[in-house]
Amino acid sequence: MTSSELLVDAFGRVRATVHEAVRGFTPEQLAVRLDADANSIAWLVWHLTRIQDDHIAAAADVDQVWTSAGWVERFALPFDPRATGYAHSSADVAAVTVASGDLLVGYYDAVHEQTIRFVERLTDPDLDRIVDESWDPPVTLGVRLVSVINDNDQHAGQAAFVHGIVLRR
Repeated sequence: MTSSELLVDAFGRVRATVHEAVRGFTPEQLAVRLDADANSIAWLVWHLTRIQDDHIAAAADVDQVWTSAGWVERFALPFDPRATGYAHSSADVAAVTVASGDLLVGYYDAVHEQTIRFVERLTDPDLDRIVDESWDPPVTLGVRLVSVINDNDQHAGQAAFVHGIVLRR
């Protein structure tokens, strides 16, 4: 297995968890918060997708799907188009609602496709390229991709957990 194939597999596993967390839920169920300050499935999936979109687009030197493919208009959220959910308040989390789960998975799948097109062409030497010099040590592409996978996996798991709680209520 190549590094590229490993990355494709890891991002595919995140995709499967995202789909399972959203599948069959109403907009109201996607907005459930387990307490007043908890994250909803809608926010978690939107946020993990925004992080992946933001970070992969920067690394690949392409436009974010969020703005280039009209998703920012379809979601019509009350945030700056550059918002990713980082440092969102409880009120910001509550503002992330969707008319259907199809909107969430549609955006996720569009970002996933862009991600896979990028990572499937990578070679091992590509992973050593510095993509962010604001950290010490500077962040390589390989580290950034693992970071995105880790962040996505954690948030997708949280969404799956909330999904299970909502089903049991």
